[in-house]
Amino acid sequence: MQTPDSKIVTFLQKHHVLTLATVAGDQPWVANCFYAFLEKEMAFVFTSGDETRHIREVTQNPKVAGNVVLETSIIGKIQGIQFSGTLVRAEGEVLTKVSSAYLKRFPFAALMDTTLWILEIDYLKMTDNRLGFGKKLIWERKG
Repeated sequence: MQTPDSKIVTFLQKHHVLTLATVAGDQPWVANCFYAFLEKEMAFVFTSGDETRHIREVTQNPKVAGNVVLETSIIGKIQGIQFSGTLVRAEGEVLTKVSSAYLKRFPFAALMDTTLWILEIDYLKMTDNRLGFGKKLIWERKG
């Protein structure tokens, strides 16, 4: 797997909310989720209940897209990531690993009765105007 630029990793570790876009039939939907970033796997882990619209839609179509952004009105400081990937339920040995990563970042989640999900990133584009107006960093999962 291609190693992501360190600026991508630093940005994703610094932030904690992603916007997730799903689609079922011809109707798109978005949801915001607290995430933990798994650098070695190039994946997000987050928690969400089976009854939520975005999870119901993922059972029909696991392909998703989303973003993580820095809120700023200063054009020279604009940073953000757009991504696409596949969402899967965390199960078995993987569940133990991702649960540990998520609870380390969000200890309050231990009190919740919910399901952990892994968003395996397939394609990621980072815009970082601090590197020059419109500068893009691309990462793709190959193979």
